[in-house]
Amino acid sequence: MFGACQHHETATIVTSYHYLSTGQRTCHDDDGCQVACQDSGHDASFAVGTPWPQPRFELHDDQVMDLLTGLIWCRNAGLAEFPLTWQEALDFVAIMNREQKFGQRDWRMPNRRELRSLLSLQTRLPALPEHHPFINVFDGWYWTATTAAIGPAHAWYVALDGGRMFYGGKDQSFMLWPVRGAGLGLVPRTGQSLCHDTAGKVISCSGFGQDGEFRYGAPWPEPRFEIVHAGVLDHLTGLIWRRGANLTPQPVLWREALAAVAGLDREAAGTHWRLPTINELETLVDCAAHSPALPSGHPFTDVQDIYWSSTTSLFEPDWAWALYLEKGATGVGQKRFAQFSVWAVATFDRTSDGSPTTNILTQ
Repeated sequence: MFGACQHHETATIVTSYHYLSTGQRTCHDDDGCQVACQDSGHDASFAVGTPWPQPRFELHDDQVMDLLTGLIWCRNAGLAEFPLTWQEALDFVAIMNREQKFGQRDWRMPNRRELRSLLSLQTRLPALPEHHPFINVFDGWYWTATTAAIGPAHAWYVALDGGRMFYGGKDQSFMLWPVRGAGLGLVPRTGQSLCHDTAGKVISCSGFGQDGEFRYGAPWPEPRFEIVHAGVLDHLTGLIWRRGANLTPQPVLWREALAAVAGLDREAAGTHWRLPTINELETLVDCAAHSPALPSGHPFTDVQDIYWSSTTSLFEPDWAWALYLEKGATGVGQKRFAQFSVWAVATFDRTSDGSPTTNILTQ
């Protein structure tokens, strides 16, 4: 497929905070052919999110520091060797700490945002940054410490083959990739504050190693959202979202989603709307909520279930990433056939003294 398509380069870079770049550098049309990024409205045409340092990783024997997030990962992504149930995975990490594996005793199972922070959506099999130093990476599902609010007997897992994130029963068996450290605060908290056993019952968090116990990540500001003339400002990410979360009268194809936002941008004076990346969409998810998985008291109206992102799936580039907001999952849809909803976003950039660089708050 790639060989039949003309090669093109990417465009400009926009800097943001508290969410990461997807790593996507190329743009692809409905058929998956690579196209010019300029004025395409695709993820790589904006390259938003905190950019990756070069080099991205620093190897320390059996541990790898991610210089982007500050998190420290086991170099061996298959340390447990075999798939484990969710509780077995938590128990495995507890044993690592008792034995001070690699001289450390603060290992834990990553929460879903921490595990997603490793992903590169420019690569596949595995969906990790190029030239990463990890070994024994399994091209399949890895557990996270985050329970699925929509079904607390389930927990979130991430697929390392292409980057999807969904949830499965805690009695199922998947791989484990331990992490340690609190990070640099670039990755937001998931919003989860409770802990659940394998049957979904709420339990004490103390000593169980779940997301709700540690609550690692950048804390959410209070209030998190502010209604402004142009839309809704998210104080966590600095993004401006349309308050009406349903731009089109009915679900549309991917190219129609891009066109709808482009039309909105042409009509707006000074507000440069675009189709969000999958990482931008995912920051809206509150992992303590479902149907929709948005923070309590959010100001958005007409919220729908599935939203297109501007990010192509490089596993199959005629597919694009989408947020399944009822559940909080990240999946994909075929660009030519799937009909999803559209939610527009704009970047609220600040100068070095913290003042806005545009009139997006007052227009």
